[in-house]
Amino acid sequence: QVQLVESGGGLVQAGGSLRLSCASSGLTISTYVMGWFRQAPGKEREFVAVINRSGSSTYYADSVKGRFTISRDNAKKTVYLQMDSLKPEDTAVYYCAADQRIGSIVAATKPAVFASWGQGTQVTVSS
Repeated sequence: QVQLVESGGGLVQAGGSLRLSCASSGLTISTYVMGWFRQAPGKEREFVAVINRSGSSTYYADSVKGRFTISRDNAKKTVYLQMDSLKPEDTAVYYCAADQRIGSIVAATKPAVFASWGQGTQVTVSS
C-alpha cells in the first residue's frame, strides 16, 4: 500500500523559506511521477510542481516558478519542495502526490491524474 507523509510545514514571514518533505513507503518510488499540490481555505486544490521519475525534468505552476524547487532522492524515497521568497498567497495545505501511470509531466497538473496522496502539511505565510 502506497503511503506518503508530508512534513516541514509551519508559520513563516513573507520573504522567508520552508522546505517540505514527502517520505514514501510501499512503492518503488523510481517508477512514480511525483507532484506537489496545495489547497487554500475555500479554494480548489491546485497544482504546484511535478517531477519525473529520474528527477531530470520538472514543471511548475506560473505562480511559483522561480521561487519553488521540486527535487527527489529515490534512494531515500523522498521528494522535496524548497519554497523561497514566500508570499501570503502561498498559505495553504500542501499535498504530495504520486502516480505510476503518468507519461508527460506537463500533462500532470490536474489532481485527478494522481492516484496516491499524503495527508498534507500546513504552510502559513504572514505579511
